[in-house]
Amino acid sequence: MASMRDLGLRAVSALVLAPLAVLAIWAGDAWFLAILLAACAVLAREWAQMSAPGRPTPVSWAVGAALFAVTATAHVGAMSPALVLLVFAAALAGVFARRIGQEGVDAAYGVLYLGWPAILLIWLRDGNSAIGLSWTILVFVVAWASDVMAFVVGSLLKGPKLWPRYSPNKTWSGFVGGLVAGALTGWIIAAFIPGGLGLPDPAWGLALGFVGALATMAGDLWESALKRRFGVKDAGGLIPGHGGLLDRVDGLMFAAVVLAGCRLLSMTLGDPA
Repeated sequence: MASMRDLGLRAVSALVLAPLAVLAIWAGDAWFLAILLAACAVLAREWAQMSAPGRPTPVSWAVGAALFAVTATAHVGAMSPALVLLVFAAALAGVFARRIGQEGVDAAYGVLYLGWPAILLIWLRDGNSAIGLSWTILVFVVAWASDVMAFVVGSLLKGPKLWPRYSPNKTWSGFVGGLVAGALTGWIIAAFIPGGLGLPDPAWGLALGFVGALATMAGDLWESALKRRFGVKDAGGLIPGHGGLLDRVDGLMFAAVVLAGCRLLSMTLGDPA
């Protein structure tokens, strides 16, 4: 019964939040930047509350300012400067946190952990590009599909635990269900979205969906390990049924990094888009 209640809360939260994300992805450009900056502000706060409970406000400002700087730099098309700035901004946030008596490494890691996916999502969306829209949809929908189906299948079938030390509720059945859902979602997007992903064969969508789903669940497990390290159950309480925003986008962030790498590889191998 508890699992069904959790599923209901997740469904209601998704019905509220998903349309905002979809509209921003569809509009692209400044709208997509706006929702990413809003997410960065919330994520910076949640990261600071987890990693620097003694001084969360100043640390959240430091991490948030770094994320704003690198995301805005990426938005104007300066991708290489954004990546360089990411490293320096992380170092500055770490120095600042250390000066106020908090863990500098945790603040610096927070900037890298949250900033790297933000930069790559800006790069993937590519302003108002149609191909960029398709790849960004791929990231979000594969991450959502694999996350939801992993939860549903795992709740229904249960079975052996996937990684009980850090995430006692996740099962191997849910893991397999998430992989299947992600692969099928990738194929559907490649085959049926107008313009597709600019790939020579929609069957490549199966592979992209599979690796995206794998990355999604890896990101979820990684955040579970981080929460155990910081001694918290959830990153926050913003979203009913999920906890904080970071609890909702942990897998999406990993999927963005992996699928951006796949996009870069497809371009390197001769994709003209």
